[in-house]
Amino acid sequence: MPRDTILTGHVLSFHANPLTNPAAQSARISEAVLIRDGHIAASGAIDDLRAAAPDAQVDRHDGHLICAGFIDAHAHYPQTAIIASWGKRLIDWLNDYTFPEEMRLSDPAYGARIAERYLDLTLAHGTTTTVSFCTSHPASVDAFFTAARARGLRAAAGKTCMDRNAPPGLCDSARSAHDDSAALIARWHGVDRLSYVITPRFAPTSSAEQLDALGALWAAHPDCLMQTHLCEQIEEIAWVKRLFPKARDYLDVYESHGLLSERALFGHAIHLAPRETARLAESGAALIHCPTSNSFIGSGLFDIGQRLSEGQRIGLATDTGGGSSFSMLRTMAAAYEIAQLTGTALHPAQLLWLATGAGAAALHMQDRIGNIAPGLEADLVILDLASTPAIAQRHARADDIWEAVFPTIMMGDDRAIRAVLVAGEHLNTALAA
Repeated sequence: MPRDTILTGHVLSFHANPLTNPAAQSARISEAVLIRDGHIAASGAIDDLRAAAPDAQVDRHDGHLICAGFIDAHAHYPQTAIIASWGKRLIDWLNDYTFPEEMRLSDPAYGARIAERYLDLTLAHGTTTTVSFCTSHPASVDAFFTAARARGLRAAAGKTCMDRNAPPGLCDSARSAHDDSAALIARWHGVDRLSYVITPRFAPTSSAEQLDALGALWAAHPDCLMQTHLCEQIEEIAWVKRLFPKARDYLDVYESHGLLSERALFGHAIHLAPRETARLAESGAALIHCPTSNSFIGSGLFDIGQRLSEGQRIGLATDTGGGSSFSMLRTMAAAYEIAQLTGTALHPAQLLWLATGAGAAALHMQDRIGNIAPGLEADLVILDLASTPAIAQRHARADDIWEAVFPTIMMGDDRAIRAVLVAGEHLNTALAA
């Protein structure tokens, strides 16, 4: 039986949602956390935890922040090698970079290398759970889940389905999208810490017949998540209108084919019409904010203050590789900056919640990950709050924990990641060859 472990440091947990409650008062900072059998057993004073587990190994990280591992709620692992490609709008970027690279994952060996590289890069940045689009090749899903399982990760992914407006080598059909996805659900969904996500890329690359097939598949497997893209760019919305002239709006395309429920994840969701915002809030679907991607590809500003006032469920994501970083710290910084431009000043507790508990709630996994609370899985990241000279000199002037943490959110990178634990075990985050 694994030995109990006590980690000491600034242990951050949340007893309320800081996006809808007073931010600082929603959080608690403890001295230590006790890990037992891969789960959180307790957090609190070090003396109390040592009394409860006298034989526990004590792992000291005094002065560092210990929080739940980061959750990236929308990513494209096949785009790892083309991250930070220059100068394109969405459709150009897909045609010039994304689709040619995704074609390469028809080679299972290449797909396996990219999956290994992606997970090692994200683990090095403190991400312990990712929701990823794969490619239209079933082997790309196998590669991602195989690599995630080998690392003991909680992960979610799905075969990207598209039967038009893409290169022939990437297109499937309504039938193969359904049947391939059904076979992958049977193979992977619920295995260890893995979850399958039904994945139409976005409305322009799926026919009505394919969307119907995927809606039927979701109805047959309602415990799966469904992920896609929604209202990312203005010209994309106009394209959807031309392709689906009878739809009331972009969201209606998905809803009319059975692809809207509380287990839906809609990436971007920037340019929403009033009917869409009302229907999204009513359904309980999650909007996944991708701030570095939205600015990098020039999509627009996600108004988080407005969305919160509507009662939307929100997660946070890198959107690798349209997003320009593998780092959820960088993503939090971008979320802060974009919120400032739309009139909302996000508190450090809110930013950390977006990268942890909010993502877990979006994935309906808040009973397993996303916080430090008894019974949850011990996926943790330990942040060095003085990892660079620039951060250290600001940290030295901090008057409270939030002033101490905020410079790392705004300026931190993989150097701030002191350690990563997955199910209570320290992982080696060295990059794959």
